Amino acid sequence: MTFTVIARDPATGDLGIATTTHAFGVGPVADHTRPGVGVVATQSFVEVSYGPQGLDLIEAGVPVQEALEKLLAVDEAREIRQVALMDAAGNVAHFTGRQCVPSCGAVVGDGAIAIGNMLATDDVLPSTLAAVTGDGDFAERLLGALDAGQAAGGDARGTMSAALRIISAERPAGSWLGTSLDLRVDFAVDPLAGLRRDLAVKRAYDIFFGAVFAPGLVTGSDAVTGDELEAALAALAGAQRTLGADREATLWQAVLLLRADRRADGIALAADVLRTRPAFARFVDGLHEIGTIDLGSDEILREATR
Repeated sequence: MTFTVIARDPATGDLGIATTTHAFGVGPVADHTRPGVGVVATQSFVEVSYGPQGLDLIEAGVPVQEALEKLLAVDEAREIRQVALMDAAGNVAHFTGRQCVPSCGAVVGDGAIAIGNMLATDDVLPSTLAAVTGDGDFAERLLGALDAGQAAGGDARGTMSAALRIISAERPAGSWLGTSLDLRVDFAVDPLAGLRRDLAVKRAYDIFFGAVFAPGLVTGSDAVTGDELEAALAALAGAQRTLGADREATLWQAVLLLRADRRADGIALAADVLRTRPAFARFVDGLHEIGTIDLGSDEILREATR
């Protein structure tokens, strides 16, 4: 029905969870996280309350095994449940009810657990756990673990949705902080490929937003120049290579060039974007209206033809 990997990254202390299943929208149902507290996976015949209630218990200082026992004690249908908990230190507890559909169970490693049910083979969980172990990019290892589990047979029914989330093991300053990655593919022929695509796009946008939203780059009266400008332009160029046909990152390069008084370069780049994406004209005109740049779209196109 579902298989999940939960792990603690030894390099950063971050906690991650990745899940795939042959059902719609697995992420908000099965995967529950709280930065600085822990992670809960609830699956098989799902009881969603295990997620928030388990995190509440962990946050209150209850050890994960005791927290799991408290949840199971009040659930008359516990034998159809499958649950795994990990606290911020990487301690794990898990339960697979006797009425979960085989192949089912859990495999636990150092700071990691793979857990699943209704699996095609008994090799799915060991393969999943082995792939998440080791060094390297944490998100890639979590995705690689799902790929390995799928290659070993995966969900016996196939796969339809998948989710990936990474949180900080440290308590953040605000409740809106501490989740560095939260991706979902709710319905797809190949949701794991969708997650990998979305991870690449998300990282491109992290670069994009880091360049555009850095203080002073596109706000304020003083334009950024020199090394800071070149770094922002290079970052946006790198993001654009991933984003492909959506040329907004290139348009922001043009904005930075215009603000830095590199008018010829800025006009040429902006005009090229406007010719291929005419809908951006209103956006450019809006930037002109609020004083971010001193040219509107029509003037840019006229200047580019001179």
